Amino acid sequence: MSENKQSPQSQEQQPISEFKSTSGFKRIFSAFFYSAEGFKSAWKNEHAFRQELMIVIPGIIVALLLPVTPLQKLLLIAVLVWIIIIELINSAIEAVVDRVSLERNPLSKNAKDFGSAAVLLTCVLAVATWAVILYPVLSQG
Repeated sequence: MSENKQSPQSQEQQPISEFKSTSGFKRIFSAFFYSAEGFKSAWKNEHAFRQELMIVIPGIIVALLLPVTPLQKLLLIAVLVWIIIIELINSAIEAVVDRVSLERNPLSKNAKDFGSAAVLLTCVLAVATWAVILYPVLSQG
């Protein structure tokens, strides 16, 4: 018969950031404004974010106008929004890595490269999704 004992480390309280938000409506309200600040900062400081947004916004408009089913429109738009989501996460990773140290380090390079690879894979997924959905539409014309 074995006992499930927690290690001394797991029994200790994890430190809580003074910036950690509280629960309730105020948190939801604050989160909206933090998100808006995130978008503003990404637009101002992230060249790739601006470039991708300049492709995504017209892409969403085109998707809404295409003669495809509502589900296909949703998929076309979703993969474009995923590009923005993954780019924001990639930018956050890069900011944290740079905050920790601006020294060249193989682990820092890996973190940034992994984020970049995630953005690339998302772009490939978007192109493939658009190709699969649009091929039948375009080949009929």
